[in-house]
Amino acid sequence: MVITGFEVLLLGLPVNEPLAGGPSRPNASRPTVLLLLRTDEGVEGIGFTFLGAGLSRALKVAVEDMAEMCLGHDPLDPAPLFEKISALAGGSGPAGIFTLAQAALDIALWDIKGKVAGQPLWRLLGAKGTPVPAYASGAMMRDFDLDIVLRACRRLTDDGHRQVKMQLALPGAYDRDREVDRIRRVREALGEDVELMCDVNQRWTIQQAIEMGHAMAEFNLCWLEDPIAHDDLRGQVAVNGGQPVPVATGEFIYRLNGFDQLLNTAPPDYVMIDPFRAGGITPWLAIAELAQVHGKPVVSHLAPEVQLHLVAAIPNGRTVEYMPWSIAMFREVPWPRDGYLHLGEAPGLGLDIDVTAVKRYRL
Repeated sequence: MVITGFEVLLLGLPVNEPLAGGPSRPNASRPTVLLLLRTDEGVEGIGFTFLGAGLSRALKVAVEDMAEMCLGHDPLDPAPLFEKISALAGGSGPAGIFTLAQAALDIALWDIKGKVAGQPLWRLLGAKGTPVPAYASGAMMRDFDLDIVLRACRRLTDDGHRQVKMQLALPGAYDRDREVDRIRRVREALGEDVELMCDVNQRWTIQQAIEMGHAMAEFNLCWLEDPIAHDDLRGQVAVNGGQPVPVATGEFIYRLNGFDQLLNTAPPDYVMIDPFRAGGITPWLAIAELAQVHGKPVVSHLAPEVQLHLVAAIPNGRTVEYMPWSIAMFREVPWPRDGYLHLGEAPGLGLDIDVTAVKRYRL
């Protein structure tokens, strides 16, 4: 089997909130690069990647260039292919757009591998098929009015979600009391039986993170996510040890080496892996193994339709972020039921492109 063709599309996916029926943003879109990798035996691999910035067209070109290098290669033997790509990349790697583009290719190759084997990816990776916990994400954003957030709490719990994530670092100047009031109201609306995570998206100073950690301790948070800049490792050591709430970080970190530095310098309580910044499924699995060596649980960031296979397959997999940013590309996707994602039997990633949607959102 050899790779004989490819198609790379830049899509502007809709910015909406389907989990709790929250506000949509009809004038905005979420740029996503979709890769379809084709073989001489008719097997097609699906991969995609995400930058979330104005350089998405450059990312599309990078994916196209990498896919061009794949022509004539065996998709089931990717090691020489990635060696070739890395050599030709020169100084453009190993992070940034290079890694994001490589992620789309690696995901597509794993999809092909599963389809050729006639096995879903989770089984190919050794998972047993047990449903995977998922946390609802994106329904309680910091710029949503409080009444919308509280309505989302009720909707999510009514739908059986057992883990949910909110955002803090509210718009405007830092105000400890305002932050604490929102999380108090959210915890009251959810009740004590729902696990609550809080994402700050690197918006606090070290001092603010420590202050807020102490202030939020009474609300029994599962984790506090990215409270400060991800690359301030000294600051992370201070925050991790200076307040009582468990910390999750990792979504902004590129590749295995970045996680090695994190885990040896400022190990968080939870290691969060983004499949695109990791460089795809292959390095994702290596990062998860490294986290296991350090005794750390792994949680996922974005792409739940891919990540449920991975979290299910590792011994330290804790939960999958159900952030439905990419679901509009596909005809059907796994959907949380009573707080869990159930693993399907379709081979590979188990995804089918929604051709009509792709035409609608193509940029």
